[in-house]
Amino acid sequence: MKVLYWTKHAKAKMRYYALSEQRVRRVLHSSSRVEEGIAEGTVALMQRAGSKKHPYEIWVMVADEKKRRKIVSAWRYPGITQAGESLPEEILREFEEVI
Repeated sequence: MKVLYWTKHAKAKMRYYALSEQRVRRVLHSSSRVEEGIAEGTVALMQRAGSKKHPYEIWVMVADEKKRRKIVSAWRYPGITQAGESLPEEILREFEEVI
């Protein structure tokens, strides 16, 4: 098992979206969907959460290296996305500093 490395960006987003390390680890270990990340060499993992009336998704973007798994970012997406659907502009703008 690779060691997890949390970037400053990921920690800031986790604070913003009120996501704990434990919650992010749950997404990593039991994701509902895996897609290519928007940054080169990354993968985005998703897990659904919320209720039928107020569904949302938790996404975690990671980059795997030889000895560690880098947590690049994490965010809460309101609603339900479809596989392959592009991210909304407001989410993409948040990543401009990371990419």
